[in-house]
Amino acid sequence: MLDDMKTGQTASEVIAERIYEAGCRHAFGIPGGEVLALMDALDRVGLKVALVKHENSGGFMAEGTWHANGAPGVLFATIGPGIANAANAIANAWQDRVPMIVLTGCVSAVEAHTYTHQVFDHVKFLEPVTKAAFRVEPGTAGILIDKAVTIATTGRPGPVLLDVPIDLQREVSDAWRKPRATPQSTMAPAGGDLETARSWLSEAKRPLMVAGVDVLTQKGNEAVAGFCRDLNIPLITTYKAKGILDEAHSLALGGAGLSPVADKLLLPLVQSSDCLILAGYDPIEMRLGWRDLCAPDQRVIDISAEADTHYMHNAPLNFTGNIAASLEAISIGTASPLGAKEIADLKSALATAFQGDEEWGPAAVVDEARKACPPGTAATADSGAHRIVMSHIWKCDEPHGLMQSSALCTMGCAVPLAIGRKMAEPERPVIGFVGDAGVEMFLGELATARDHKLGLPIVVFVDEQLGLIELKQRGNQMPNLGVEFPGTDFTAVAHAMGGAGETVRTREDLNTAIKAAFERDTFTLISAVIGRNAYDGRI
Repeated sequence: MLDDMKTGQTASEVIAERIYEAGCRHAFGIPGGEVLALMDALDRVGLKVALVKHENSGGFMAEGTWHANGAPGVLFATIGPGIANAANAIANAWQDRVPMIVLTGCVSAVEAHTYTHQVFDHVKFLEPVTKAAFRVEPGTAGILIDKAVTIATTGRPGPVLLDVPIDLQREVSDAWRKPRATPQSTMAPAGGDLETARSWLSEAKRPLMVAGVDVLTQKGNEAVAGFCRDLNIPLITTYKAKGILDEAHSLALGGAGLSPVADKLLLPLVQSSDCLILAGYDPIEMRLGWRDLCAPDQRVIDISAEADTHYMHNAPLNFTGNIAASLEAISIGTASPLGAKEIADLKSALATAFQGDEEWGPAAVVDEARKACPPGTAATADSGAHRIVMSHIWKCDEPHGLMQSSALCTMGCAVPLAIGRKMAEPERPVIGFVGDAGVEMFLGELATARDHKLGLPIVVFVDEQLGLIELKQRGNQMPNLGVEFPGTDFTAVAHAMGGAGETVRTREDLNTAIKAAFERDTFTLISAVIGRNAYDGRI
């Protein structure tokens, strides 16, 4: 590691050292002349710098490491087209509440007025989709990287851009001051609202909790799970928060967010609750059906990371701050009287609705894959119809067990998310799920998995269409347009790219292929052929 506060540090060294101190151990991107000094400093301080095939994928790989170790993801991109390529992944981190440090370089202030090749204002370009965006000036590297880490990791986390002019990256100075943000105290609710919350909970006959992504960002998993177990309160999570309570537990009702099929079963329970607790629930993950989920006179306690300005719902009691401390404060230490049979019947109805026991089809693919994977397996899902099915069938036994783009819902994330998670946790089994259109979007990242010798099974739902959009077209009585395509021989592609490939049409063959994939030191592309219109009536 670089010497702390040594005389004559460069801006690049200060930035790299602070990133390392924040717990970051990986950085992803594509080199360019404008970021070479930053990359060199990251490497020398102890981060593993990984070459990717597209900056957008690098952003999702960076997110994958956050799911593994809780430290901000690190993405670097060169000037102009490099940082422009990364915009989608950065916007995803902003909406999905992923802490991320984004590093790029720019021309010097003097050159910016006389040189235009590849030049645009990176800060202005990314300000709308970042928590903050800074350009480093002489003597400010220490201040700005500390601000960047603090902003990225507090409140609702998100991406922060640091744009470092080329002429400053190697500038040696004694003025690279390195402040440290003062740790924030853990605050719990107090006063009259706290007493009201405790009273509501003690009087409740049908208490219910809905938990969201901010539970993960605050590392409040155990507090939420313990609260539900101790008070016998059933738990619904957003897709991103699946696994906060082991989904095999009798109180775990699984994820919600995008499926009208699930909503028909879950929303009546939400609306009948006489004490609804929203713990770290950020409705940015939810479809329109979850707007105004509460009745005007319903007893709702909303515990959020930041003051809510979304207007998706309103709650009569609102606590802002630490979720774990708030739950501890309102806890009454007694079990609720909600019947176990009602919860069990609802879990059974959800299982029936998503047909996990079918002989073959998208639900069977997910169900059989879960059986083939060992406990503790982390999975990724791309955007599309398969993600909705998967979010209700794949059971998570711990937090961060199913990674996806649940707010921005962007395609092309599953394979790089899996790569990033596997690189950060080599001993953990990781599996990716993606539609055939999604894998074609960033096919090149299979080579990244190959280059790093990652034993990754990647299951491809082969239906030769954009299944979710095709369903919407038909539902609106619109012509079939731009949603179907000829198939690709992914097995041949996999072999050509230095991986393994399998084509499966049965549960048995899928199970065998997944188990074999975990034993390899390269990726395995498993084409699960389900055929067109396979999601009809399922989502």
